[in-house]
Amino acid sequence: MHVLAGEEGFEPPNACSRGRCLTTWRLPNGCRHGSEASGCLHYCRGKFTKKGIPSLLYADSSTMRRPLLFASLLLLCSCATAQVTEQVPGAAPASSASSVSRSYEQVPAQLDIDYFAHMQLVGSGLTLKQIEKNDAYTRYAADYWSNGLKISGIMNIPAGTGPFPLVMLDHGYINPAVYTCGRGLKREQDLLARQKFAVFHSDYRGHADSDPSPDTRKVYDAGLEYGMDVINAIHAIRAAKLPSVDATRTGMLGHSMGGGVAMNIAVAYPDLVQALVLYAPVNTDAWENYWRWHGMRDKDDRTAEVMRTREENPEPWDRLSSKSFLDRLSAPVLLFQGDRDKDVPKEWSDALAADLRSRGKQVTFVDYAGEGHEFIAQWPDFMKKTTEFFDANLR
Repeated sequence: MHVLAGEEGFEPPNACSRGRCLTTWRLPNGCRHGSEASGCLHYCRGKFTKKGIPSLLYADSSTMRRPLLFASLLLLCSCATAQVTEQVPGAAPASSASSVSRSYEQVPAQLDIDYFAHMQLVGSGLTLKQIEKNDAYTRYAADYWSNGLKISGIMNIPAGTGPFPLVMLDHGYINPAVYTCGRGLKREQDLLARQKFAVFHSDYRGHADSDPSPDTRKVYDAGLEYGMDVINAIHAIRAAKLPSVDATRTGMLGHSMGGGVAMNIAVAYPDLVQALVLYAPVNTDAWENYWRWHGMRDKDDRTAEVMRTREENPEPWDRLSSKSFLDRLSAPVLLFQGDRDKDVPKEWSDALAADLRSRGKQVTFVDYAGEGHEFIAQWPDFMKKTTEFFDANLR
């Protein structure tokens, strides 16, 4: 197991989140993670932090050494669900302290692209475990922290001298009950790594070895939580400072639902990604996606109750739709669609291409005759064009 993270942004394993506490971990940055029967505490650089306890209780490290207050903190120890408090190194306040405490959400409090755009997103603790090595690249099982949730994924790092540009892959819908780590875009993972791109594929929360979503609202969120995990993967990779990866040059490829995740990110954080490939993406209108697949949602889903229909209540659907924020998009877009796609109607991509062009955005639309939701005959051409696009914009 290789822990690839420096002091900046390293997050120790959160045994609390799994309902158990281990005794002690020795970490690369000299910190340790200790535990007591009643809960978990972090101790780092002379400061205690506690998951879920307000920062004012532990802001002063000298106070924390007082036995009575220390005992009271142990009594208060509990594990956060929708909110986590982390000790963030390097974000020095006006005082002489070298780190500050910040609270951040594990799910968006408001299902709104603009709210999503202003969330405090913290990704850290990237861990890579080698699972395969060939002449072209090394393949790793990855995990990292996304606003306090452990998220799994796959990372391919090319052989040779880097640093290599980073390409994020956002997979489409696969039932979490059958999903396995890295599933959905394995062909693309392989080819892009062979073309000298570092490739990261996030599983998203609730998939493979990731922690489940703590959201209990049962309301359609258009992939905002998954977007949090993808953005935090980029933050975690940057914090790890891998010598062979240049995460300041980042492209993104999203397939189907993952195309919707990518669009949410691209309009909410337009400076994060420099090139965007959309592969048979879902609609940029959240209502259209919800309505097409609402029958697949759980029986206790509350979306219809809370949001109602677009006709009855258009405002919340507009706020949840990347379509409403396309003017913010800055990355060039390469859009692919097959005309025999039975999952995503071709008309959706036709409309997106027209909408982007009408707003003066840089978009190239490739329409493949005879191709379905996952390309077969045209896949080599699809990847050739994709590689050339990333080359032009990331190197």
